[in-house]
Amino acid sequence: MTRTALFPWTSRGTALCGVLLLLTLQGIAVGVAPGRLRLFLSGVLIGASAAGLLLALLLARSGRGTARPAAPDEDDTQWFSARSLDGFPMEQVRPLLLSPGAPGLNRLYTAWVFATHGHDPQWIAHHLDLSTPTARLLVTAARHHTAPDRRPQ
Repeated sequence: MTRTALFPWTSRGTALCGVLLLLTLQGIAVGVAPGRLRLFLSGVLIGASAAGLLLALLLARSGRGTARPAAPDEDDTQWFSARSLDGFPMEQVRPLLLSPGAPGLNRLYTAWVFATHGHDPQWIAHHLDLSTPTARLLVTAARHHTAPDRRPQ
């Protein structure tokens, strides 16, 4: 039986705990410092604490993912199967491939797979270094490809 953690430990969580531990240690340092150094030490540590708090807020904010989490019964090996590229919009992508500074076809294929698994254009553009319009084109095509058939019967 495989156990899945409810809250997996990530590098963001580690960094956030480190920042909070540093803030606690700074408070202790001010408490045990000699009286004449407390004012100076407090000023220095308040500045460091403000920077740490800003970092912690940025880490917490960046932790909000926009990608659809994988369902427990999804098999991760199926992301890159023989049918992964079914529906790939080659005709719409072809002009992009012929332009100067064009992304590689493999990067577009990878973006397509992410798009078919529910990632949004901003996430794809950021993580695969693609332009947002290119990522949006792939996501729109993926949504049309994976949408249930709604034609009247």
